Amino acid sequence: MLEGRKLALIGVGTMGRTLARGLITSKAADAEQLCGTVAHAERAAERSKEVGIAVGADNAAAARACDVIVLCVKPKGAAAALAELAAAGALDHDPLLVSIAAGVGTAALEIAAARKLRVVRAMPNTPCQIGQGMTVLSGGRHATADDLAVAETIVRPLGRVLRLDEEHMDAVTGLSASGPAFIYVIIEALAEGGVMVGLPRAVATELAAQTVQGAARMVIETGRHPAALKDDVTTPAGCTISALLALEDGKLRSVLARGVQEAARSAAGLGGGGGCS
Repeated sequence: MLEGRKLALIGVGTMGRTLARGLITSKAADAEQLCGTVAHAERAAERSKEVGIAVGADNAAAARACDVIVLCVKPKGAAAALAELAAAGALDHDPLLVSIAAGVGTAALEIAAARKLRVVRAMPNTPCQIGQGMTVLSGGRHATADDLAVAETIVRPLGRVLRLDEEHMDAVTGLSASGPAFIYVIIEALAEGGVMVGLPRAVATELAAQTVQGAARMVIETGRHPAALKDDVTTPAGCTISALLALEDGKLRSVLARGVQEAARSAAGLGGGGGCS
């Protein structure tokens, strides 16, 4: 899908670097097809050497030269960055825009661009950095099936990909984008429990992390409901059911579910009112 296309990564920060490396490593695109930008010119050469693509500080020049613009700036700066590109005539060639700005809706980006812009909104998470991420895509009013396929090709090297209607994107942000932080807290807590009962900290952390990873893979690869998999571990009068009842006393389920709810609520305001309702 990317053959013959050039991509501009506007904002080669953590996710910009991750995308560039993923595309090149997977051979979905060559380094010559990619260019990027950073906010400060003095960092451009260092970043270019780091990721192996041409990096500059002129967003408009990069956008003009490319068929696909991947907007990797912070949510509050997304609309302004796009408005600047439009004012500079850098969108006149009708490029595809793929935005990873959390909470910024496609309609808000279309308004900032002051045109019928083809927009695909993407919500990745930090495990994308190791190729184990989750990215959800949704197309704007003017995005075509081909545009969504191009966007999927861009993020596919980073892990699993789903397509959903945009109305779900704030919920996606609250669950899969914020979710790794919740899981890190769980891993930390499990490891602390291991230390409490006598395990060395490094051992406890490895056991906890691998247990979480293995349990997650069981859900994905077997397709079974988590409750059914839980029941497989929970033997009558055993230690697991005793521990699960203690967790229920602490309202673990409710706390985690409310955490997702709060993160989704907060995500709706990240773009300064540009998120989904």
